[in-house]
Amino acid sequence: MLDLTYEAPAPKVIAGAQGDWELVIGLEVHAQVATRAKLFSGASTEFGAEPNSNVSFIDAGMPGMLPVINEGCVAQAVRTGLGLKAEINLRSAFDRKNYFYPDLPQGYQISQLYHPIVGEGEVIVEMGAGVARKVRIERIHLEQDAGKSIHDMDPNMSFVDLNRTGVALMEIVSRPDIRGPEEAAAYVGKLRQILRYLGTCDGNMQNGNLRADVNVSVCRPGDYEKYQETQDFDHLGTRCEIKNMNSMRFIQAAIDFEARRQIAILEDGGEVVQETRLYDPDKNETRSMRSKEEAHDYRYFPDPDLLPLEIEQSWVDDIAAHLPELPDAKKARFMADMGLSDYDAGVLTAELANAVYFEAVVNHLDSAKDGKLAANWVINELFGRLKKDDLGIEASPVSPGQLGDIVALIAKGDISGKIAKDLFEIVYTEGGEPAKIVEERGMKQVTDTGAIEAAVDEIIAQNPAQVEKAKQNPKLAGWFVGQVMKSTGGKANPAAVNQIVTQKLGL
Repeated sequence: MLDLTYEAPAPKVIAGAQGDWELVIGLEVHAQVATRAKLFSGASTEFGAEPNSNVSFIDAGMPGMLPVINEGCVAQAVRTGLGLKAEINLRSAFDRKNYFYPDLPQGYQISQLYHPIVGEGEVIVEMGAGVARKVRIERIHLEQDAGKSIHDMDPNMSFVDLNRTGVALMEIVSRPDIRGPEEAAAYVGKLRQILRYLGTCDGNMQNGNLRADVNVSVCRPGDYEKYQETQDFDHLGTRCEIKNMNSMRFIQAAIDFEARRQIAILEDGGEVVQETRLYDPDKNETRSMRSKEEAHDYRYFPDPDLLPLEIEQSWVDDIAAHLPELPDAKKARFMADMGLSDYDAGVLTAELANAVYFEAVVNHLDSAKDGKLAANWVINELFGRLKKDDLGIEASPVSPGQLGDIVALIAKGDISGKIAKDLFEIVYTEGGEPAKIVEERGMKQVTDTGAIEAAVDEIIAQNPAQVEKAKQNPKLAGWFVGQVMKSTGGKANPAAVNQIVTQKLGL
């Protein structure tokens, strides 16, 4: 496990005209379940299909159509709960959440209000090297997504695309444990990372596959501690919900604006109205959408078409036995087994594809002790070049095997770091086997001390004045090293050159 120090949440303090205020934040993250079919129908979940082409009779709300639960969606929800160290409820139930909207043809959403499939869990959010905070998960429930209303295609009409209708969502509800905009973004980022490692959600926020409703309230210093003692939400102030946030940067900006808006109201003697708001990134402000509905407003009742969902512990245990290694465990292993720094291990495990690539590179090395060298090449050389060319790791022209062979050649002393960079450029642009390229193009490092000594002698003989200067100032010996490396085309072993130069100059 990672060696982390858990700290109490440090509140974001905002100075108002009449004193300081603290932020209290809770998030409801909607994660689209990674399955090919919807929650209660066999319609496709493919993104980008022609409007209304992935719609079954069930999705369209046709009379007499009965929902059938998708076992794959249930398994993904259980897998997510296990990944978040949460309680798995062997018995859960679906309810109807009744409201009218054009992109909800059934006139209700099937959700889980009273009996969710997943209970309390946690997310560990790192807020700096070795420092972490624990955000409690209250529940995770399965529900249907709604469709999409389109208002900008015609000045006189709105259109409805029902392709998303019925797609399975996991609503991951946190406790109000988050105390600042940066922590909120870090929480969403960590949750996204875990879901992607688990394979339960692709985390594509641009496509709306991961989005968050952010609940924001403000309170006076000390009130949050009173809430923790009493669990009385009145201490936390009236909250407002900012809907459908799909950007880490916008989440932070929206929280900051909303907090200042509420403080201004309270200090002016007014009352914050509990409501749902939208964030406008162009104006950097939130605006009212509707009053905040409570459960009774939706007239929830048990769905009469669906029996309670009962799963067996043995099935849950089997899913648990096949969970992948999660990011925190992988990061800890990289640090323990390969001596990587907290920063390097964090970069390599931030995305699953990066971690998979790095491990494939290490598998081509003779020893895991060379993992640090491999990490340097993956992070600095490969990632740097891919960023320059605007490529993802999946499109890397250099395979893990090729980069592993380059690192192995360095570790064995066959090539120097400078030659390795030239070799990397050849492999990146032309391809080929690194060892074969080194042999065919005469790039192998010169380790013959006799040849190096001869080169050093020649440079010393040609530069007597520089020799005298170096004897008076030993730092100038580096000039001789550079000249020898230049005369050998960078092929001489730098360590051997340093040693021989020092000996020859009597330093």
